[in-house]
Amino acid sequence: MALRYDCTTASGRIDGLRAAALAVSRGELVVLPTDTVYGIGADAFDRDAVDRLLEAKGRDRAMPSPVLVASPDALHDLVSDFPDQGWALVKAFWPGGLTLIARHQPSLTWDLGETHGTVAVRMPSHPVALELLAETGPMAVSSANLTGHASPQDCDAAQGMLGDSVAVYLDGGPTEAAVASSIVDLTGPVPVLKRAGAISAEDLRKVVPDLQVP
Repeated sequence: MALRYDCTTASGRIDGLRAAALAVSRGELVVLPTDTVYGIGADAFDRDAVDRLLEAKGRDRAMPSPVLVASPDALHDLVSDFPDQGWALVKAFWPGGLTLIARHQPSLTWDLGETHGTVAVRMPSHPVALELLAETGPMAVSSANLTGHASPQDCDAAQGMLGDSVAVYLDGGPTEAAVASSIVDLTGPVPVLKRAGAISAEDLRKVVPDLQVP
């Protein structure tokens, strides 16, 4: 049976973060609040756990999970050939609602799905998410919904869809935004907006004027 913790209280937050970190270390799934929508997460380096995450969502490997990190410094260990424009976007919008796609380090032994050598990385701004990530390290985190359903803005909606496939639910109250993060692909010669979301193309272009918007 899934455990749920009220992270809007000090005691609930302490207990919930401890339980969630233990669950992640055991290869189990957790639901956590972010600054955009609620996410379902697992240890990014545990292949079986990532497979369970995709299965819980009803998602196939052709739609790999993004990775959340607690600090921009994590990029040095996770990605290669990260361009200056990427660092400019990190400085302007992290922590926040921007996911960046880059080539991952070839030495990494993870399996997030059919990534073709890339990884989508974000640093959220929600304090509960950041505290958990600081404890666990990088996590594979996708929106906490069944594929084809709306992304949840509260823990009730996430739990209603995912049920006991998740070991621990961290309830941080309603999320700030109703939309998912914007996604920018940095793997080509110029940045490309792959998904419009929490950060507008106009704001992104203030930092990277040559951003392509298909």
